[in-house]
Amino acid sequence: MKRAIILAGGLGTRLRPYTTVIPKPLVPIDDKPILEIVIKQLKEHGFEHITLAVNHKADLIKAYFQDGNNLGVKIDYTYEEKKLGTMGPLKLVQDLPENFLIMNGDIITDLNFSEFFNLHLTKNKIFTISSTERTSFIDYGVLEVEDWILTKMNEKPIFSHLVSMGIYCAKKEILSYIPENTLFGFDRLMEALISADENPYVATHKGEWLDIGRPEDYEHACKKYKG
Repeated sequence: MKRAIILAGGLGTRLRPYTTVIPKPLVPIDDKPILEIVIKQLKEHGFEHITLAVNHKADLIKAYFQDGNNLGVKIDYTYEEKKLGTMGPLKLVQDLPENFLIMNGDIITDLNFSEFFNLHLTKNKIFTISSTERTSFIDYGVLEVEDWILTKMNEKPIFSHLVSMGIYCAKKEILSYIPENTLFGFDRLMEALISADENPYVATHKGEWLDIGRPEDYEHACKKYKG
């Protein structure tokens, strides 16, 4: 039984006022909460034991999903008594297998989770990141200057970057890099792994990826999945 840890404790501040009353994982897309869509996708790819790392409005999330029986999966929970960041909650999870998937609970994607997990196993890295390309538009003329003399002018340049999708696979041994009961984010874990010469593998995904925490992505998802 493959294991997935879903990080579902965020405040959802970027989605206010939607998240004023309900937690971000329960914000609906058409007639289903975001998190239900994510769980059903994971089940399709063989992830039948799912741990929800919750904090903000945790009781509402637990009341909706309960033990996962109605979705055909096993669901259990960890609860942060204080903010632990994105990676800190992993220290609260019991009985982690040797390899497992971690993801944010507000991601809509057509990523093949099975293939991603198998890639992680094949590469035999301590940590694998799913990434996608994003384009940034600078709506100004960018100046390149040496000794306060203009050497080059770029009018409204466009930059492409590989960004983390908020979906990862990891070996259980990453827990040794995460401190107990401490705010510890993805960035700090990456710094620790790089410093220890345990550089993560980065896989690229060219399909759909919507970060529902961003209002524009949420609106796009609502239009696409309506009906």
